[in-house]
Amino acid sequence: MQARMTNLNEVAADGYKAMLRLEGFVARSAVPDRTLELVRLRVSQINGCGYCVDMHNFEAKKAGETDERLWSVAAWREAPYFTGDERAALALAEAATRLSDNAAGVPDEVWDEAVDHYDEEALAALVMAIAAINAWNRINVTTRQIAGSYRTA
Repeated sequence: MQARMTNLNEVAADGYKAMLRLEGFVARSAVPDRTLELVRLRVSQINGCGYCVDMHNFEAKKAGETDERLWSVAAWREAPYFTGDERAALALAEAATRLSDNAAGVPDEVWDEAVDHYDEEALAALVMAIAAINAWNRINVTTRQIAGSYRTA
């Protein structure tokens, strides 16, 4: 596989900078980095973005994530390694990523569970993080970014 674009950050500099500002907002939120990385990894798995799956596995490890949890994030419902907060975040991430799978969009029970675990500001940041990783996935899948290439750039 070969990347279709290698300089999107230059060609679409203003758009790229806007995405980075959004990521900065999310990073300053009360949502733990480890939770954000799990969400990014799971959404990237759903969207088939090898570039982001690779990146967020590495970033999660740097944030202190364990191998068992990383190996199990694709089956988080059946794995005993995740907290209630993380499960609520992962369920929201999956529902918001798979909007076309549910005519009602994000089901009330998924939203209500997230509300039980996050205050309004953290929940807003989580929603923005989910939107951001979905956008990054679409950018990277469309331009065929190569897994691992961000570490060599």
